[in-house]
Amino acid sequence: MNTTEQSLEALQDIKKMMERSSRFISLSGWSGVSAGIAALVGAWLARREISAFHDSLRGRRSDTDLLSSVEILSLQLIKIAIGVFIVALVSAFFFTYLRSRKTGVPVWGVTAQRLMWNTVLPLVTGGVVIIRLLQVEHYGLVAPCCLVFYGLALVNGSKYTLGEVKWLGYAQIILGLINLWMPGYGLLFWALGFGVLHIIYGITMWMKYERRE
Repeated sequence: MNTTEQSLEALQDIKKMMERSSRFISLSGWSGVSAGIAALVGAWLARREISAFHDSLRGRRSDTDLLSSVEILSLQLIKIAIGVFIVALVSAFFFTYLRSRKTGVPVWGVTAQRLMWNTVLPLVTGGVVIIRLLQVEHYGLVAPCCLVFYGLALVNGSKYTLGEVKWLGYAQIILGLINLWMPGYGLLFWALGFGVLHIIYGITMWMKYERRE
C-alpha cells in the first residue's frame, strides 16, 4: 500500500468519524418500508370504514342519525391513524436499533437527541393544529396538514441525519400543498405520502447504505 492510498484511507476514516459525531446515521431503510406498509394498510382500513359509513347513510333520515354516524366514523379513523403511528414508531425503533448495533452509533446519543427535538417540535405543532381542525369539523384539511407538518419535521431534522431525508420531506410538503386544493382526495394523498413514498425511500436507503453491510 503506497502513501497516497494510506492518505485516502485516513481521510475516509476522518470523514466517517465526523459523520458519526454530527449526524445520526443509523436510520434503517427497513424503517421506511415498514412505515409505508403500515400506512397503506391503514389507508385500506380507513377506506373500508368510509365505504361502510356511506352504506349506513341509506335509510337514515334524521340529523341525529347522521351526526352519530359522523362521530363514529371520525373515532374509527382516529383509532386507525393512532394504530398506524404506533406500528410505524415501534418498527422504526426496532430496525434503527438493529442497525445502530452494526454501525456502533448509540441509539440515544447527543445527535439522536438533537434529531428527535428538531422533528418532534413541528410534529407536535401540527398535531395541535389538526386537533383544532377536527374540533371545527374541517376534515378536508386534516390529511394535507398531516403531510405538510410531517414534511417540515423531516426537513428540519435532516441536518442531523442522512441528507436524503430532506428530499422525502420536500415530497411530503408538495403532496400536502397540492392536497389543499383537492380536499376530497385526502385519503389518496395520505396513502401516497405516508405509504408509497416511504416504501420508495426505504428501499433506496437500503440499497445505498445497508446492502453492503
